[in-house]
Amino acid sequence: MKLDKILEKSVNTNATVAIAAAEDPELLSVVAEAAERNMANFILFGNHDALEAIIDSHRPWLKNSGKIQIFHAVDSTDAAKLAVESVKNKKADILMKGNVPTATLLKAVLHKELGLRTGRVLSHVAVFEVEGYDRLITVTDAAMNLQPNLEQKQQIIHNAVQIVKSIGVDIPKVSLIAAVEVVNPAMQATLDAAVLTQMNRRGQITGCNIDGPLALDNAISIHAAKQKGIESDVAGKADILLVPNIESGNVLYKSLIYFANAKVGAIIAGAKAPIVLTSRADSAESKVYSLALAICAAQNNQS
Repeated sequence: MKLDKILEKSVNTNATVAIAAAEDPELLSVVAEAAERNMANFILFGNHDALEAIIDSHRPWLKNSGKIQIFHAVDSTDAAKLAVESVKNKKADILMKGNVPTATLLKAVLHKELGLRTGRVLSHVAVFEVEGYDRLITVTDAAMNLQPNLEQKQQIIHNAVQIVKSIGVDIPKVSLIAAVEVVNPAMQATLDAAVLTQMNRRGQITGCNIDGPLALDNAISIHAAKQKGIESDVAGKADILLVPNIESGNVLYKSLIYFANAKVGAIIAGAKAPIVLTSRADSAESKVYSLALAICAAQNNQS
């Protein structure tokens, strides 16, 4: 599967995306591309005059496309609050970060009364298209949870499995990444991996096949797994890589992009709706893929 297949799945879904602080030319170019592809409708929250000026200068056809609505917000905090409320009130299916600090947006998302809490852990799910692989590779969690404990890892797995199912993988294979493929009492990642694997085998974690601990090579390369004598349904064939902490996840994420020229779409899962939380460093292509991934996830939530 390629990420373009996710784009195809996201077309003609009637999804609506609420964008907090949308007055950003690069972001509005992504909105325009998505509108042209008929991926979604958009509710833009931000300074009304600034939004109209950017649209008039760069994408004037958007105003009469029927694909956007503009609502004034006095500042980025207000924009985040209004965008989250629109999702909570089911006027939008997806939340997307615009020109607003991540902390500001997440504060609105996590508000006890007005936010999008579900009681589950929020986690970052990144789906990569890596040249030479016959499948998409999902990495979690590279951006949200610093040093997840066993219970948090269980929820992170659940979030990732739901996203991967939404793009067409019925029973995802989850590899629990560590530095080695044996249990070592001095390495917490291997202990957690062994417990999570057993939980899966006994039906406490369902909807996927889990194995670990596995080093990265044994998780993604059948040849490497065979060389180590590892036999399992997951080794060498993993769809999802659960990393032990944010440092390893961040390094793997950026290595795939900058060393392997991989394509990626990423979202935050675990809230009442998918959240597209891209950064300014992300390419326009990556933002479109992330939006498509969020649309697939939102459709899966409704089914």
